[in-house]
Amino acid sequence: MTRNGGDAAPARQAGPPGLRLAAGGGRQVPRHGSHEQGEPLPRDRNQAILEAAKQVGTLLKRKGHSFALAGSVAAYAHGGSENLQHDADFCVRPEDAEAVAATLGEGGLAVHTPPEDWLIKAKCFGQDIDIIFELAHQPVSAAMLDRAEELPVDSVRMPVLCPTDLLWSLVAAFSEHHCDFGAVLPIARALREKVDWERVRRACGDEPMPAAFFFLLERLNVIAPHTDPDPHREQSKEQS
Repeated sequence: MTRNGGDAAPARQAGPPGLRLAAGGGRQVPRHGSHEQGEPLPRDRNQAILEAAKQVGTLLKRKGHSFALAGSVAAYAHGGSENLQHDADFCVRPEDAEAVAATLGEGGLAVHTPPEDWLIKAKCFGQDIDIIFELAHQPVSAAMLDRAEELPVDSVRMPVLCPTDLLWSLVAAFSEHHCDFGAVLPIARALREKVDWERVRRACGDEPMPAAFFFLLERLNVIAPHTDPDPHREQSKEQS
C-alpha cells in the first residue's frame, strides 16, 4: 500500500520509538511452517500474496497481537476482486509495531525499517508485507481495530478492516502526487453497498482529490449524489 507524501501532512513523530530490526537481523530463519529462501512459490501471483497474508495473519494471531488486514487483500476478503495489488497490508497501532516486527522475525520472515516513518516491511513467500501504523496521515487507532470484522482469507480467519474504514484509508490517501483512481475504483464498485459513504465523505473533508473521486463515483452511478444537509448554505450560494 502507498500513502501520499505530502505537504498537507500534520507534524508527527518519526515512527515508533526504538524500532529496530527483528531478531535475526532480517535474515530468513529456517523453521517449521515458515517460508525459506528458495522454496517454490505458488505459480499464481494472487495466490502467492494470499498465502503470504495467511502466514502473517497466523503469526500475529498466535501471539495475540491486535491487528487488521488492509489494502486489496482486505477488499478481496469482503467479496472484491482477486486481482490483488503488489503486496499484503496489515494495520497495527504505532505502539505495537516493534513487538509485531519481533514476532515476524521469530517466524522466519525478513523484516526491515524503510525510510518512510509510517510502516515497517517484511518478506513472506517472496511477497512484500507492509505493516502500517499510519493510514492517510492518521495513526491506526484501537477503535479502528475494534471495528474490524473477522473474515476468512482463503482458509484462515483474521480481523479485516471494516469496509467503511477500508475505503476511507484508500480515498483519503489521494493527493496531487498519488491519485490512482483506477486502482481504487474496482474496490469501490465491489463494496459500495457495505460502505457508509457519508462517513467517508465527512472524514475526507474538503480535500480536492477525494472530492474528485466522489464526483467520478456519482457520475458512474456507483454512489448516490451528495446532497448538502444545510439548505441555508445552498441558498447563500444561489444569492452570491
